[in-house]
Parts: sequence; structure tokens; C-alpha cells
Amino acid sequence: MKAAVWYAHKDVRVEEREVPVAQAGQVKIKVEYAGICGSDLHAYHHGVGIQEGENHPLSGQKAPLTLGHEFAGTVSELVSNVSGISVGDRVVVEPLYHCGKCEYCIQGRYNQCTQFGFVGLNGDGGFAEYVVVEAYMVHPIPDNVSFEEGALVEPTAVAFHAVRHSKLKVGNKVAVYGAGPIGLLTILSAKAAGASEIYAVDVFEERLDLAAKLGAIPVNSAKVSATEVILQQSGGIDVAYEAAGVQPTMDSAIAVVKKGGEVVVIAAIPNPLQVNFFDLLVKEANLTATLAYRHIFPEVISLIAEGSLDVKQVITKKIKLDDIVQEGLELLMSDKSHAKILVEIGG
Repeated sequence: MKAAVWYAHKDVRVEEREVPVAQAGQVKIKVEYAGICGSDLHAYHHGVGIQEGENHPLSGQKAPLTLGHEFAGTVSELVSNVSGISVGDRVVVEPLYHCGKCEYCIQGRYNQCTQFGFVGLNGDGGFAEYVVVEAYMVHPIPDNVSFEEGALVEPTAVAFHAVRHSKLKVGNKVAVYGAGPIGLLTILSAKAAGASEIYAVDVFEERLDLAAKLGAIPVNSAKVSATEVILQQSGGIDVAYEAAGVQPTMDSAIAVVKKGGEVVVIAAIPNPLQVNFFDLLVKEANLTATLAYRHIFPEVISLIAEGSLDVKQVITKKIKLDDIVQEGLELLMSDKSHAKILVEIGG
């Protein structure tokens, strides 16, 4: 089969690999569509986040690894100890490895498992014609959810988990810092949750145009003071979602929230940032963070199926697997008009 395999920084090869074989408790999936995530970009451009050196304790794998953790397809093979899933089912994958035995898993917080990992980063992923995953990762999708939409369930779950984890109430005002794919999906999720005003902050006009199409009020922080504009227009924000992860956006997020408001960090921030705790103190505001998702895929799938989350709007390009490096991993760094690029693998 054909797969996009990570070997090293700036070294992803589309090559022939053996079709994986499912073991007990596993499911083999024929992949139809897979999305390119920021984590894939970090792995390709910076060599960050990929399993190197030693095998992951749950996947038993290490690099070279097939990338891709946002994908949908059709069940092609089942082995023993699998129930509730049938060959031919249309499915999406919740790509989190978790042990099921540590204190966090026992408490239901499996996204905080002590052996936490991702399919596509810590084990072979979905940029391949076939992938084998643990049965607990597999979620059926109804016929009215396309495979393209299915490939967006995973990143939507990241955004929706952040919104559901937050204190957002119907009628609240929201600011989303960063209008990349996660920021855009956070806008959609906040809108579905009843936010009355949503401000989108970014430095790229192309991304802000997409945010405006989703119903957000665009603020270009390269041209104006986002803090001043948002405070002047809104009078203060109830919840600010930090999906950019840089010092100026963190400063502004804290500055625009009301007394008793909240800042929710979604971005994976590689370098330490300073936090104005005095501002948080005098406002009695909260600063919190979310990691991936848990117990949320069924709800996200249902919301997409019923049209409450129109995630198709975030798709800006579809490419073939052979073109994933130049038309995907490279293009996303140079052309900011793109949000979510999908890789067509089936067909």
C-alpha cells in the first residue's frame, strides 16, 4: 500500500509499505480522507512530537512512522474481542492511545493518561491506504456525514472540548485568538454553543476573511490594537480562547476579559509565556487550558450530522497522497489562505 512516512525533519516520503495486519482487539480501516494538522507540520518542519528513539509503550512503534491522525474511512477487517463494529461500517478514529489502567483513565480523563499518545505521531497513522487502530478508538458515522466531514471530526473535537470545558453561556461574548483551523473550528463551536458576539484575532487577512464567513468579527492585530478594538466594541469579553500561543495574543486575551471572565488556552505553546497574574487577580478571572478531548466524539458527529457544525466551510483544498509534501506540508507554511487541507486517499 501507499503511505506518507516520516523519517526525519523535512523528510517525509510517499512510499510502498506492507498492508498492516490487525491483531486481537484491533480494527483495520480503509482510509478515504485524512486532514493535515498543525502537529503534522511541526513533525515535518521541526521534527517535534514524533516518536523517536524507543517504542511507544502502547503502540509498540517508533519512527519511521506514517503520519496522520485526522481521518475517516471504512472498516475492512475485524479480529476477535471487537463488538459494536462491523466490516463495511463508515467510521472516524479518535486517535488517542490510553492505557485504561492509570488513575486518570480510571477517572475517565483518558486524554491525560500517563502513557498518552497519538496515532500518526506515536504509532502509524492515517496518511495511508490502510491503518490498524485499537477498537476503542473507532466511532461510526451516519450516511449523511461525508468522509470529508469525518476527517474534520478530530480537530473539531479539540475546539468543541475547549468550548464545552469553558464557562461559556448562551449570549456571552467571545474572542478567539488565532484563526487557523482550530481557531476557525472554535468559532463554529462557540457559535453553536450560543455566543452572541465572536471576535477573531489574527495577523493574516486571508484567515480573517474565513473567520468573517463563519460569522466572526475580524480584527487584524498587525494593523490595530486588538485589545483596544475589542474593548471599545464589546465592552469586555466573557471568554477568550487562546489558539495562537504567542505573547501578544496572551496579553490581549487577559486584557479583554471581563471581571469574572475566563481565558482558555488551546494552543500547544512551545515556549514559556509571561502571564499578567495581577490583571487576573483584580478581575477574579480564570486562566485554564485544555488537552485534546475526551468523551466528545459522538456529540461532535451528531452536531455535524444535524448541521449545527458546518465544518465543510473550513476545507480550503483537497489533494492526492502523492502530493502531500509540496501541496500540503510545504504549502500550509507559505500560503495562509488555506485552513484545512484534506488528503484524498480512497477512491
